[in-house]
Amino acid sequence: MPELKKPHWLKSRGRFTPDTMGLPALFKKRRIKTVCEAAACPNRLECYGNKTATFLICGSVCTRHCTFCNIGFETPGPLDPDEPSRIAETVADLHLKYTVITSVTRDDLEDGGAGHFAETVKAIRRLNPDTKIEVLIPDFQGKTGPLDTICKATPFLIAHNVETVPRLYTRVRPEADYRRSLVLLERVKERDPAVMTKSGIMLGLGETTEEVQRVFSDLRDSHCDCLTIGQYLPPSKDHFPVKEYITPGMFNFYREQALETGFSRVASAPLVRSSYNAGEFFGRES
Repeated sequence: MPELKKPHWLKSRGRFTPDTMGLPALFKKRRIKTVCEAAACPNRLECYGNKTATFLICGSVCTRHCTFCNIGFETPGPLDPDEPSRIAETVADLHLKYTVITSVTRDDLEDGGAGHFAETVKAIRRLNPDTKIEVLIPDFQGKTGPLDTICKATPFLIAHNVETVPRLYTRVRPEADYRRSLVLLERVKERDPAVMTKSGIMLGLGETTEEVQRVFSDLRDSHCDCLTIGQYLPPSKDHFPVKEYITPGMFNFYREQALETGFSRVASAPLVRSSYNAGEFFGRES
């Protein structure tokens, strides 16, 4: 199958400026990892220009091998106990009012890294009591203990991405489980009905419109509040191939469909990613 030509609407925004150059240098100095670089996000220059980033904790290699993801698949090393404090100091230096913490999947750890998430939330809150904190978490293999740890840390928003439609899981997310992800989101609301929840889905992997709409319904049945919808872009020729480039008009259609399904907030556009403009879109008061 010939490689699809990338359409003009997928041109990423942002350019190198003194500000965008400064953030990677700061992250390197503090030994901080970001998903912006690890996942080769197309929006990273724009976000760096806005003095924001999504922090990646628990290492830089993953215990799962999802075929869409740019993060390396290896045996991870031990957790860095100083990482939470370094991130908290960086949040303070950047005067962030909203910050996103995510991680690689750590199936090798009993708690899946949940304790490290909680320590990072606490460290940020000690230095930045007014900063809203979003955590984008893995599924913790369906274990309830790690999820309890996350909820007790009381982040502003708990996110977990389903990524694609269930039919494609065996090829795109072979070690994940669609129903398990829905249950996780539902359990968050059972523990704290007030906390906001969010999920995300990529398009262009070969899904149908009916399958996407079914995902919307499944997420709302799990009481998920917010949704991000973006175009899948393979990081390399070795990753799962893109099957289709979804038009901006179709993204608008999906946004309206998702809102009609009951989501309170929906970001839907080709370059939308799960944490893109999170502070502006999800951080403002309802």
